[in-house]
This record gives sequence, C-alpha cells and structure tokens, in this order.
Amino acid sequence: MGYAGAERLTMNMGPQHPSSHGVFRAILTLEGETVVAVDAVIGYLHRCHEKLAESLTYTQYPSIASKTDYVAAMTAELAYVRAAEMVGKIDVPKRAQYLRVIAAELQRVASHCLWLGTWCLDMGGALGGGATVFLYCIREREDVLDLFESLTGARLLYGFHQVGGTRYDIPAGWAQKCRATVDKIDGRISEFESMLESNAFFMARTQGVGTVSRELAQEVGISGPLIRGSGVNYDIRRAEPYSSYEDFDFKVPVQMAGDCFARYRVRMIEFRESIKIVRQALDGLPEGPISSRPGVKSVGQVRIPKGEAYARVEGARGEVGCYLIADGSAKPYRMKWRGASFSNLAVLPHIIPGHKVADVVAIMGSVDPVFGEVDR
Repeated sequence: MGYAGAERLTMNMGPQHPSSHGVFRAILTLEGETVVAVDAVIGYLHRCHEKLAESLTYTQYPSIASKTDYVAAMTAELAYVRAAEMVGKIDVPKRAQYLRVIAAELQRVASHCLWLGTWCLDMGGALGGGATVFLYCIREREDVLDLFESLTGARLLYGFHQVGGTRYDIPAGWAQKCRATVDKIDGRISEFESMLESNAFFMARTQGVGTVSRELAQEVGISGPLIRGSGVNYDIRRAEPYSSYEDFDFKVPVQMAGDCFARYRVRMIEFRESIKIVRQALDGLPEGPISSRPGVKSVGQVRIPKGEAYARVEGARGEVGCYLIADGSAKPYRMKWRGASFSNLAVLPHIIPGHKVADVVAIMGSVDPVFGEVDR
C-alpha cells in the first residue's frame, strides 16, 4: 500500500454499524471515500462452544450445536451427529436420512431468505429503502419456520437431529403443508429477481463489486455460494454425498464473475434447487423407523467407542465441519468446529481495498456471515 499523499483517516465500521449486525468490527483506513486497508476484528460473540462439547453428552449437545449458525441450525446439528455416527459406526435408517435432507434444504431456503432480505435492507435507499424486499423475504421465511414449528415445536433452535436418526417424525398433514409452502415460495423467487435485476441501482452496486478470483477463492479456502460464485464447481452434497443426497437430482449453480452479483445469482438458483430436492424427498420418503437407537430416556444414554472423525455438510454458507474425538464415555473428549462463515470472512481484506465505503456494506452482505460460527 503506497502512500499517495492524500490524508488518511481511520474509521471504525461496527460493531454497532447496522450492516455489521452488532458483532463485527472493520477498522477501515480511508483516503477520501476509498478504502485502502481493512483490519477485520472478530471475537465479540464467544460462548466457549467447543469447550462446552466436552461437558455435555452426545444426547444433550445437538441443541447447543444449533447455536453456532443460528440462522441455519438444522445443518449445524447435522454436522455434529454425523461425526458421532462416523466414530461409532452407527447406521441411520433411510427414512431418517430423507427427513434430514428435507430439514436441511428447507433450512437453506429459510437462511437464504434472511440473507436476501437483510442484504437489501443494508443497501437501503438504492432499493426503495430496502425494506420492501426485506419484508417480502421475512414473509417467506416465516412460512418455513411454521413448518419447523409444527415438526419440532421450535422456530429457531430445533434439537431435531440425534445420534442414529432424528428425534421427530413428520406429523399428519405436514407433507401436504410442506408442498404448498415450497410451491408458494417457488413462485415468489421470480418476483424477487424481477424487482432487483430491473433496478439500475442494485445492478450498479453489485456488478463488478467485491470480485473474488478463482485463485483467491481456493487459496483462502472459502466455500459454499462464495466459491461457486467464483467459478469453482464444488458442493459437498455432490463431491462427498451424505444422508442419501446421491438419490436426488439437482444441479450445482456456478457463476464465473466472482462479484457480489454472481454470489447473488448462485443463491437465487439454490433456492429453486433446494425446493426441487424437498419435493423429491417427499415423493420418495421411505417407510420405517426414524432412528436406529431407542428413544432418548436419559442424557447419558448414548456412548461412542474410542475414535475420531471429521464430518462435513454443505450448509447455507458453505462447508460446516465437526472434528470429534471420542474416548468411550457419554461425552466427547474433544471437538473442533469448522465454521463456513469464519473461513469466508478471511477474504474481506483481499477484496475490499480499492472500493468505496458504501461498497463495504454490499460486499459484507454478499459474504453472508453469521457470527455464532465465526467466534464460536
């Protein structure tokens, strides 16, 4: 960074800034309106999440795993129980695998709804105040949360997964309600696209902004919609199928531009692909048990033999991984979490310099970080 002679100003953007969502601090070095350096400061949301795993049993912990990526709690739980099942070589019944897929894909839709709404709200005035898109997206997200509430009794943190299967089966009439919900959301996605892609301000603020090259994406280790928006065709559901994902027909969206608009397009296509997977899973939902283990009667009921494993799932933000070491007791000996948002945030200091202050908001929102899994 050469000193160009202009007066430099250091500015805090967050943690109180609305687009930092209360827990991220970006120390910007500015020359006029242009950002020349970024110091990303994290750590405002530590809850000793990995240490908690050592003091809670395999039965108790899935509801704590929900609190990492609390916007997509279903997929966080799934990473944890998969790791325990890999160590213990525990089979999961086919019906439970399909129920996990349905939950994961509905969660992806709900998560992307929140991302799109808050991103447009962050960019504000350029989108008619931004509140219009936000309110529409929250409306669709609420419909998905209604499904989760009737399935688990909760709307944000679920405790749906357990080692060996799922805790709940779908209630009567739930499948029909689910089909009606995804049909409605499917029809609304085109509305969002026409609203945004015919808006000159939205296009100007996203095209060519925050470009991540294919080489940078692979070097930093980003994943999910970010790496697919930079031309890398990588999706764990396709590269390393789990929970019967090999049974479903879906395409992995890839965009080559690597900018904010490319990341937006990837997620908009993912909406439709997730809905397609949900429909297939409902159509082919097998009969049978929802768990290979007896129902939970005590918190110390599940014991995993000695061993270690790393399980990864394709979350809404990318690869969510859980590395688990078991010592034969009812609790893990050690656990390490790989949060997609943590790795994705590492790209910000590479792509923000050279942009204006207002672009920082658009770039940050296009990364879609959730800080529960950044700080853990």
